[in-house]
Amino acid sequence: MAHVKSGGATRQASKRPGKRRGLKKAGGEKITTGQIIIRQKGMVYKAGKNVGIGRDHTLFALTNGLVQFGKRFGKTVVHVLST
Repeated sequence: MAHVKSGGATRQASKRPGKRRGLKKAGGEKITTGQIIIRQKGMVYKAGKNVGIGRDHTLFALTNGLVQFGKRFGKTVVHVLST
């Protein structure tokens, strides 16, 4: 007689595609209006000058220019410098 109940098949191992989050444009890269800079979960990176925030916390460019990263109050801030 077994003293441990046998394990059944799992039902939670659903295969679903990734969300494709992360950095899309690096610092110093040229960017045009509306292009996505970062797709993120929560506000890991903050929006700086000429950067907008989507409802899913996506950061995108509001003007043409160069992407620049900086620090403010211990958080990483993303700016788009107009050229």
